Amino acid sequence: MGLQFQHKEYLWLLVAIFILILLFIGLLQWKKKVIKRIGDEKLVKALIANYSSRKFITKFILLSVAFLLGIFGVMNLRKAEDTANVNRKGIDIAIALDVSKSMLAKDLAPNRLERAKQFIGRLMNEMPDDRIALVLFAGKAYLQMPLTNDHGAAQLFVSSATPDAIPQQGTVISDALNMSARVFNTTDRKFKAVVLISDGEDHDEDAMATANELADQGVMINTVGIGSSVGSTIIDPLTGENKRDNAGNIVVSKLNEEILKAIAGKTNGVYLKLESSDEVVAKLKTQLSQIERKAFSDMSMMNFRTFYCWFIGLMLLILIVENFIPEVVHKKKG
Repeated sequence: MGLQFQHKEYLWLLVAIFILILLFIGLLQWKKKVIKRIGDEKLVKALIANYSSRKFITKFILLSVAFLLGIFGVMNLRKAEDTANVNRKGIDIAIALDVSKSMLAKDLAPNRLERAKQFIGRLMNEMPDDRIALVLFAGKAYLQMPLTNDHGAAQLFVSSATPDAIPQQGTVISDALNMSARVFNTTDRKFKAVVLISDGEDHDEDAMATANELADQGVMINTVGIGSSVGSTIIDPLTGENKRDNAGNIVVSKLNEEILKAIAGKTNGVYLKLESSDEVVAKLKTQLSQIERKAFSDMSMMNFRTFYCWFIGLMLLILIVENFIPEVVHKKKG
C-alpha cells in the first residue's frame, strides 16, 4: 500500500481555493474601477507610488499555498510501513441488545441484562476476525456503534449499556431489526448476520414483516432468549421496590420464546435460550460458520508513517514569511 490520505472527505475544501481566486480577481477589478473613478491618473500614481501590486499578489499566492497545505495536513497523508497480515476473513455481525427495563429481571443472576453483556463479551472473544456493530433498543432502536474490528471498543460500549440509554420503554423488535440492517453494505447479499438478544416480552406485530425483508436481503437473524417462562418480578432502580402496572399489580416479566423462534426461522437462523453462555456461544459460532466469509482490510493492524506535520510546518513557515512581506515599498529619496 502506497501513499494515501486518511481523511479524503475533506477533499471538498479544495473548492475554497477556487473561490479565493475568484474573490481575489474581483478585488483587483474593484481596485481598477476605484482608480478610474478618482479621475486624475497622475494624482492616483502619486498617491499609490509606494504601493507594490507585485507584493500584494505575492502575499495572496503565499496565503493560498498555506491554505492548500493546511488542507493536505488535515487530510493526513500517510504510508503503511508494514502491510503483513492486514487482511482478515470474517463476516459482519450486528448485535441488537434489548435494554428495556424488563431486562432488569433477576430470573437469570445477577439480572438478564448483565448476563446478556457477559454473553456478548464471550461471543466477541470467540470471533476475533468478524466486524461487530451494536444496536440498543427498547421502545426505539439506536445505533450505539457502527461496524468495527475494534472489539475492545465494542466491549466498552456493551458494558455501558443500560435501560437509561433509551428513554422510550417497550420492546420494539422491528425497529431493532431495521436499524441492524442499516449497518450492512447493501451491495452484499451475504457475509452478514444479526444476533438479536431479548426477552421478547412485548409482542411486536411488525417484527415478522421486517424479518421477511431482511431475509430477502440475505441477512441471517439469530435470536437469543433471555429469561425464563416462569418469569420474575422487576426491581425499580429508583424506588428499590417491585415494579407495578397501572392497576397496582406487581409486574412479572416472562420470556416470550415464540416470537424469537419465529423471527429466527424466517431467515434460516437459530433460536437459542441463554442458560449456559459457553454452550450458547459454541452453538451460535457453529451457526454463523455456515455464512460465507469475506476478506477485508483491517486498518487497525497497520502501522502508518504520517506526513501531516510536514504540511502543517510548511504552512506555518509560509504564514510567517507572508506576514513580514509589506505591501508598501519605501523608496529612498534623492
